[in-house]
Amino acid sequence: MMHKEMIAMLLAGGQGSRLGVLTADMAKPAVAFGGKYRIIDFPLSNCINSGIDTVGVLTQYQPMALNQHIGIGIPWDLDRNEGGVSVLPPYEKSDTSEWYSGTANAIYQNLNYIDGFSPDYVLILSGDHIYKMDYEAMLDFHKQNNADCTIAVIPVPMEEASRFGIVVTDDNKKITEFQEKPEHPNSNLASMGIYIFSWPALREALVSLKDQSNCDFGKHIIPYCHKKGERLFAWEFNGYWKDVGTLGSYWESNMELIDLIPEFNLYEEFWKIYTKQTIIEPSFLGASSTVSKAIVGAGARVYGEVTGSVLSAGVIVEEGAVVRDSIIMKNTVIHKGTYIEKSIIAQDCKIGANCKIGVGEEAPSKLNASIYSYGLAVIGNKSIIPDNVTIGKNTAIRGVTDSEDYPNGALESGGYIIKAGEEA
Repeated sequence: MMHKEMIAMLLAGGQGSRLGVLTADMAKPAVAFGGKYRIIDFPLSNCINSGIDTVGVLTQYQPMALNQHIGIGIPWDLDRNEGGVSVLPPYEKSDTSEWYSGTANAIYQNLNYIDGFSPDYVLILSGDHIYKMDYEAMLDFHKQNNADCTIAVIPVPMEEASRFGIVVTDDNKKITEFQEKPEHPNSNLASMGIYIFSWPALREALVSLKDQSNCDFGKHIIPYCHKKGERLFAWEFNGYWKDVGTLGSYWESNMELIDLIPEFNLYEEFWKIYTKQTIIEPSFLGASSTVSKAIVGAGARVYGEVTGSVLSAGVIVEEGAVVRDSIIMKNTVIHKGTYIEKSIIAQDCKIGANCKIGVGEEAPSKLNASIYSYGLAVIGNKSIIPDNVTIGKNTAIRGVTDSEDYPNGALESGGYIIKAGEEA
């Protein structure tokens, strides 16, 4: 029987609906980040840097991009004979085909996988945060306190505390109470959704709550353990941590990478972030190009002007085109004379010549004002934009569009074009 001290279970199932058209055809953890990475590279790299060589990745929504990206785990050195990385989609039971209904239910469906390693500890992670963390330091804290469960927490401004699950602790960091999005918080320590459990305690809780619908860690497992009088502790993290769950925070955290002294450093030798590199050609800057304060991915070719932007691999910016404060994903082509500002353009798009994108006065989105805000123009995967059109702010486009879709050559601020057969 194989024995691992600690294995990780990475919850990567999320649809990430608040990322709008960016996740219409891929799971949120597969979304590009920082010109070279995908969001899931961060927790995977944290695992290998923390000495964890066994990771189960639980997928369900649109997992193809994720499965292709992870493969057998070579970039993260997770192609192991014993352990390594395993992609664990929900499997059909003989009587009912069952999706994962909640975060804890997903783990429960994989009890046999975990038991196969008879671990002492199980680390639960989610696939949608950008951060660097040493899980080994957290495990040491868990052992010192002889804890049944340790929750990673991060201090947040008191006025923002009501947006999070908050933990209240005593002087020894032992958790005394939980407050789920409290109106009047008693502490500013927010749960990061990162847990270390002693496996017997977690296993017992999962089995006891197996019939709980939408069984979830924050809502069910943790309160159950707490009620049982188990030892729960809070481990405080003070590094950079960004939930990239909204278009605004996604855009912001990409922009923070190109600050003069980035708050989050991708260039450190010490704690590398690994990824699958499919494009290996160097990038090329043409004679007429000007590039400043930008990340330019492998194989990208720039002949125009790029400033304050993050360009993924294989992007082409033609002569006279200007890209400002924007994120352009893999293999997208921006044709001559087009001006782009504060936009997020997904992969494999073709943007016509002499367009203006992300310009004009702001207006609320008619598609979904809570998702498409922040003044961003957002264009989904494989979209095509014709020549000579103007696209305003808080806009959303997905699919192959032509000039007839733009009355008077424009998509006004707040407008959207989602082609038939495409989802928003």
